[in-house]
Amino acid sequence: MAKLVSKTYGDALFDLAIEEKCVDAMTQEVELVQKSFAENPELSEIFANPDICKDEKIGLIERIFKGRVSDNMAGFLRIVVIKQRFGDLNAILNYFVARAKEYKKIGVAKVTSPTELSGEWKSKIEQKLLDTTGYTTMEMSYEVKPELIGGLIIRIGDTVVDSSIQSKLTEIRNSLMKTSLENK
Repeated sequence: MAKLVSKTYGDALFDLAIEEKCVDAMTQEVELVQKSFAENPELSEIFANPDICKDEKIGLIERIFKGRVSDNMAGFLRIVVIKQRFGDLNAILNYFVARAKEYKKIGVAKVTSPTELSGEWKSKIEQKLLDTTGYTTMEMSYEVKPELIGGLIIRIGDTVVDSSIQSKLTEIRNSLMKTSLENK
């Protein structure tokens, strides 16, 4: 259900940004709103508190964001409060940012390796991803997990390429377990 809410509201905000030809500006505003709530957890508590009426929350939105974000963004935040979807706000905004990046052909990749990769290897991996996907730029993040033993795991969205030795050993173990169970 939460994924449907974030998609519905995120798509509405994205469609508005496309219609108004302000995807970049709206993305900056979304990031500003996310940063504001992340840096002020007490603000999130206020908006999540069911004992505080909607009118007070809307007034708070006006005081905090007026002049800092567009009327469209302020109106969107009001709708989120009125529809009691504040608990989904972060997921909605994350969905919007992902849509905006996809629209601008910016890929987001997470690479997991057993050891720290050199700058040269990072460049080669990024270039290979650019060559094999439709993206024009990549946002890369790296993680080290020694238990992989060797190889890499690359995640772009819901797509995962796992060439780690750990996964290959797991496949072999599962195959051997299946074979031994079938022979009994």
